Formats: sequence, structure tokens, C-alpha cells
Amino acid sequence: MEELAKEAGITVRTLRFYRERKLIPPPRREGRIAWYDHTHLARLRTISALLERGHTLSGIAELAEAFDHGRDVGELLGLGEPTEETPVRLSPEELADAFAGQATPENLAAALDLGYLGTDGGEIVHISRRLLDVSAALVREGIPLADVLTAARRVRDHADALADLFAGIVLTENRTTEDLKRLRPLAKSVVEAEVSMALDRRLSRRFQNPTP
Repeated sequence: MEELAKEAGITVRTLRFYRERKLIPPPRREGRIAWYDHTHLARLRTISALLERGHTLSGIAELAEAFDHGRDVGELLGLGEPTEETPVRLSPEELADAFAGQATPENLAAALDLGYLGTDGGEIVHISRRLLDVSAALVREGIPLADVLTAARRVRDHADALADLFAGIVLTENRTTEDLKRLRPLAKSVVEAEVSMALDRRLSRRFQNPTP
């Protein structure tokens, strides 16, 4: 414990306090000896970084609980990594910075439930660099992260329905999953074009009938 506290730049008393608040996982025990490792040190450095950014210990405890009960990266990726999306690894403080302090336990729970986030030791894994960047950009534009995640849930439902529709057309009796992989760019192009035209129609109606 003394060695861990020294490496983390805190006092043993502070470390004991963090343990009592369950901010760090318990050590591995061999008889009367308690062993700490790099994951404990990473968690302590994360706590210090989040405190410097203005987070409270209660909030940090909730964040720690959310990640400790979240899915690990193996479960998140399932059978393999996405074919076109690039997973990205972040520390908890990097995630907090990306979303301007809106990485609350409630929002993290929603992101974990959507399968956007997973954990790998002391790191967080986001399933898609593109989704991470877009979500962060929307938050910077003043849209609450909670609203972004609520919209993501609805988009997911529609995307699943579109994927089922396309797969049903392609995977006829004489076609294979390789045909689906080869033709997927066509499906994406159709969806992108339809969404683009739908936005055009929406904007046109908005400016033709402006609200007071």
C-alpha cells in the first residue's frame, strides 16, 4: 500500500479512504499480503485527473461503478472487430474531456447499454471512432449528450430495420453472405442519399413555414 501511494503521489491515508469508498478495486491477497498492480495505479491517476477537472468524489465513485459493471472489450466486439469501424481506446479523463463534463453515470450507462463503450483493464474502448467524433461534435454544438444518446437509440432501431431489409433482398436462395459483404457499399449509398434528401425536405419545410 505504501508503494502504491508513493507511485500515485498520494498519502496512505488518502489511499485507505479511496478503498473505503470503493473507488479502487480490492487488492489480490496472498495470506496477509495485499498486492496492488498497474490497474490500481491507473485508477488512482484517473481519480487525480478527474478531481483536477472539477469532478466530485461521489461522481467519480459512480463513474467507477458504471465501468466496473460494464461489458469488457471482448464482449463488446463479439465475434470480431467491426469491418469498417475503428475502435478507439481512451482513459476515463479523456472521455470526460471529449464530452465537456457530460460523461455522467447515467450517460455512461446509456452508452454501455447501446454497446458503444466497453472496458479493457484501466482503459475504455469506444466501438467506433466515427461515432465518438460525431457525438463529441454534437455536444460541442450545444446538444446535450443525453439527447444524443436518446437519438442514437432510435437511429439504431431504424438502422437494424434497414439492414434487415437489405439482407432480405440480397440473401435470396442463390446468394451468400459474401454477396452481402460485396454489395454493402450499395446499401450504404442508398441510405446516405435518402437521408440527405430527407434532410433537404425537412429544411425546405422549415424555411417555408418558419416558426415565430
